[in-house]
Parts: sequence; structure tokens; C-alpha cells
Amino acid sequence: MRRLARTAALLLGSLALSTTLAAAQDGQPSRVRGTIAAVDGSTLSVTSREGPVVKIAMAPDVGIRGVKAALASDIKAGDYVGAATLPAEGGKSGALEVLIFPAVMKGANEGSFPWDLQPNSTMTNATVSNAVESVSGRELTLTYPTGSRQITLPQGIPVVTFAEATAADLKPGAPVFVPATKAADGSLSTAFVVVGNQGVVPPM
Repeated sequence: MRRLARTAALLLGSLALSTTLAAAQDGQPSRVRGTIAAVDGSTLSVTSREGPVVKIAMAPDVGIRGVKAALASDIKAGDYVGAATLPAEGGKSGALEVLIFPAVMKGANEGSFPWDLQPNSTMTNATVSNAVESVSGRELTLTYPTGSRQITLPQGIPVVTFAEATAADLKPGAPVFVPATKAADGSLSTAFVVVGNQGVVPPM
């Protein structure tokens, strides 16, 4: 029963993440990165990386996931990953971070689209069709329905995967990544929170 409950929770969390990432892509991106300032009922206050404290309304069934460290060598052909990148030489892209999705999330918000981790960055959610080692590090070929992208993984970039997390992990001082939706009145809401509960700052 516990295993079924964990699987159900992961499925719900995966759906929430897919929905909120898609909303951020199709609407006005309102991704919040920073540390938790306070939690008051369903309101999450975050000291954003830009400085101001922002308030985010969490859905009643908000999905909460942690992140834990992984290795570039863990990435295999057939894995589904999300990679934030910057343009690099030779038509390739240089990874800023890589998230290895659990198998249940394969296909979630698949594609390549603008991202706001850094200026001119892009997020690509896709299947690894080739993974090789090179002199300078690891190289991946990511394939999605409308194209493909070659990505280099410089040494030392964050490579992570999801970990278990609960509402109890939403504590003041904890680092978070929140893919939020902004309403017409400027208020923010979310159905998913990624919290750094394993000593790893969410790198997305």
C-alpha cells in the first residue's frame, strides 16, 4: 500500500509539474527561485533571487518534490532529462544544469523553449538518444518531436534527480524553485514546489 501511495503521489506531482511548466511556457513565465521566508497556511513567501519577497498561493493538492545530487555518468540513452543550456560553439549548447526525470514523467512538457535561469538560456526536455564521453566532458544528443539538440556537460555543473519531500520540508531558509502562474492582478499561484531538502539547491 505504501508503494502504491508513493507511486500515486509521484504521478500527481508529475502531472502538476508538467501543467505548471507548460503554463509558464505558454503564458508569461513566473518562475520563482530563492529561499523560503515563511509559510502561512497555503501561502508560501519566498525571498527571490532578485531580492523582493514574493507571496505564492499553493494549490490544495500542491505537489512537493526534493532534489538530490546525481552524476553525469548516470545519464544513459533512453533517459528523459531537462537541460538548461546556453549557446556554445559549433552549433552545440552548453548545459547549465541537468535534471534526470523519473521514468513516469517521460514526455512531460517535451520540447525546447526559452528559459530564464540566465539571459539567453534555453530549456530542453527530451529523450537522450546518445550519450558519450569526450575529452572535455560528457556530450548528449537530446531528441524531441520537432528536432534534436547536442549538449555538452561541462565539469562541475549540477546534475540532479527528484527526491521525496513533504510539506514539512517547506521551512524558512530552504531553497526552492517554484514554477508559478501569474494572474491578471499580478498574484502568483502554483501547483508544484521543488525544495532543496537534500542539501542541494534546486538548479532549475
